[in-house]
Amino acid sequence: MLGPLGHIGSGLAYLATARRQHTSDQLTARQLAWDPARSPLPPGLTLTWFGTAGFRLSYQGTVIWIDPYVTRLTLGELVRRKVVPPSATAVERWIDAADAVLVGHTHFDHALDVPAIARQFGCRVYGSTSLHHLMGLHGLAEQAVVVTPHADHHVGPFRFHFVPSLHSKLQLGMGIPYSGELTCDHVDHLTPQAYKCGQVWGLFIEVAGIRIYHQGSCDLLEDEITDKNIDVLLAGISGRRFTKGYFQRIIGAVRPKLIVPTHYDDFFVPLGQPSKFSFNVNLTGFADEVRAATTEVPIQTLTVGVPVGAAS
Repeated sequence: MLGPLGHIGSGLAYLATARRQHTSDQLTARQLAWDPARSPLPPGLTLTWFGTAGFRLSYQGTVIWIDPYVTRLTLGELVRRKVVPPSATAVERWIDAADAVLVGHTHFDHALDVPAIARQFGCRVYGSTSLHHLMGLHGLAEQAVVVTPHADHHVGPFRFHFVPSLHSKLQLGMGIPYSGELTCDHVDHLTPQAYKCGQVWGLFIEVAGIRIYHQGSCDLLEDEITDKNIDVLLAGISGRRFTKGYFQRIIGAVRPKLIVPTHYDDFFVPLGQPSKFSFNVNLTGFADEVRAATTEVPIQTLTVGVPVGAAS
């Protein structure tokens, strides 16, 4: 486990070898690409990764979203603390239907577009008190469900519940960026930094006999995880180096049959453009870390915007 100086050194080393690392990560993504012949998804269930921790699940006409983020503000807008509202154009292009939205925490790359999606489709959104506050700023508080840990919810054929979790300490292992509750008092003040983290959740979803666990950030509370023998672990990997023994712990906690890495793309790149890798995320190193923890659990990668799953 690195200290602050070690994390700085790791970042500088990445800058010195970024092109080589990018090439290695591209090769790893191709080698681990989703294999339809080995898909665990039942007929009729489709799963689509939309970059960052965002997913679309569809089954029997019901569409569930997890952490959808399609507006994609730029790095310059983040640095300048510019207020970036949800893009109606992006939502219209990328969000075709929504019966529910599940939100693991309220950083901008997980929650910025949620109010616009809820408004367009009239669906409920599920998550923390910070999410409820965000929805209230948009006049949509009645569509927000503040969840209780481990309590089941049902939307069409989907059953899901929220598991208390933690966000990785991305600030050199010392702290969580934009920590605390979202308390902004007006949408005109919603800079990227105003999207405070709020309560962090892991998400358990069951549909058509398959069990999915979404871990949007690289830390966890093992004692809170009671859902074992997960068929598909959607595992955020950005920030894992700030959490000691992360993959040994999450694999031991949920005992997955398949790991799908997420949240390793550069989320300042607009959807529809070729994906890039997030700073120092090291997809190749992730695969090595999983292999060090277990040789029995396969890894498969998804392509942003490309659905996987057998036809019904």
